Amino acid sequence: MGQIPRYDKEIEFLFTPGTSFAYSGGGYVIIQMALEDTFNRPIAELAKEYIFSPLNMKNTTMIQPNEKGFPANVASVHDKDGKVIKTGLPITPQVGASGMWSTPTDLAKLSIEIQNALRNKNNKVISHAVAKKVTAVTALKDAVGGWSYGWQKSFGYNGYDWFSCNGSNTGVGGNVLATMKDGDGLVYLANGEKPNRFPVMGQTQKKILTLMDWNSKESEEETQEIPSDLKAKLIGTYDDFLYGQGMDTKIVEKNNRLYVESLILDHFKGKNENELVYLKNGWFKIIDYPNPLKFDFINGKLNAVTLKRDHLSIKVPITSKVK
Repeated sequence: MGQIPRYDKEIEFLFTPGTSFAYSGGGYVIIQMALEDTFNRPIAELAKEYIFSPLNMKNTTMIQPNEKGFPANVASVHDKDGKVIKTGLPITPQVGASGMWSTPTDLAKLSIEIQNALRNKNNKVISHAVAKKVTAVTALKDAVGGWSYGWQKSFGYNGYDWFSCNGSNTGVGGNVLATMKDGDGLVYLANGEKPNRFPVMGQTQKKILTLMDWNSKESEEETQEIPSDLKAKLIGTYDDFLYGQGMDTKIVEKNNRLYVESLILDHFKGKNENELVYLKNGWFKIIDYPNPLKFDFINGKLNAVTLKRDHLSIKVPITSKVK
């Protein structure tokens, strides 16, 4: 017996692609349909021929559990109590958006291919032009710090620019993070619902970043001392102006330096010591946050912050919170 569809609205364009950001499984369904109509073949066959096989991703498929050829060595998904959810193998009709089954090793191979393509050396299936296009920041508005075509560009670690993708399906989730240069990266997948997997995933990421101690060799931007009157104006507690997540973001002074404290930065870095430095050009930079900032004041009170990334910029209102 059929059930009411999960979504009762047609897929529609909300804005010109590349001008803003919104989570869009429907957008990938359109891409899937365009490819299947053009080649007259299912997306699983196309992905295997053009991506998975050339990159030796032997444990990756877009075949679904109810289809012939689905692998037999797939881990069942589990709920927050550690019990298998229904059959343990969720079926996603929107295959292009959420129907790929893989392993950390195979996802690392895909990340390495993109990294090779970015440096235009040893790449097999992804061209230099495509790699640059899909990892370039296309949106800051509503984009949680910055997104490209499919890759999140919101976080920086150890002085590097990273492209990343974190996601989940029923009872499973994971993350792919890779540097735009030098070939560093990590991939991890975890089983279970959010209360089970989030602590494991967070600890895994923090531990790897700490142990590997990757550091960009690029020269640091020239900085200057923050004038004392400007420093005093910046200190305070505000609504989140970095990622737009509605939680507190604090600018505090420690040992005559300014630091930004944010639960989001703390979650991903494992420590809440993100120094706010004043650049020679009058902009600010938060260590391991990718977007330069410029603060605006009205009548001596912090009013807004401008975030910049390449050719894009956005002005974000700042709301002060009294504690």
